[in-house]
Amino acid sequence: MISMNIRLLRKKHKLSQEMLAEKVNVSRQTIAKWESGEALPDIEKCKILADVFQITLDQLSNDMSEEQIEHLGPKGKHFFGVVKVGERGQIVIPKQARELYHIHAGDKFIVLGDDESKGIAILKSEQILEFAELVRNTKVEGEQDE
Repeated sequence: MISMNIRLLRKKHKLSQEMLAEKVNVSRQTIAKWESGEALPDIEKCKILADVFQITLDQLSNDMSEEQIEHLGPKGKHFFGVVKVGERGQIVIPKQARELYHIHAGDKFIVLGDDESKGIAILKSEQILEFAELVRNTKVEGEQDE
């Protein structure tokens, strides 16, 4: 499980065993033993490996297929799949994303766009409004109350 993940993640990141060993501060032989399952990294080395591969400890230790590892995004980034825009402009947010971000029917969102990248971002409106209120109520240093 973890041994295969280390090997597949190392290859995904185009690192040799020697290169990974340098980053984790162990010998190349230690990496080889981890990958073969002869030995397991301790928790501190697992943290370093997770940082090197830009994943969580859970992802490093979970039983994942080669395909799942290939589609892993950097820590905190997710790929939920491809959605299709309906005739009236509606999209269905994938179930995994709805569960992860606690999205429910009736929630309101702000849609932002970027001309250069042609990218669209969808943000929960209550978080943006809370942030805007915080900014609005923040006093500039040296400003007096009226």
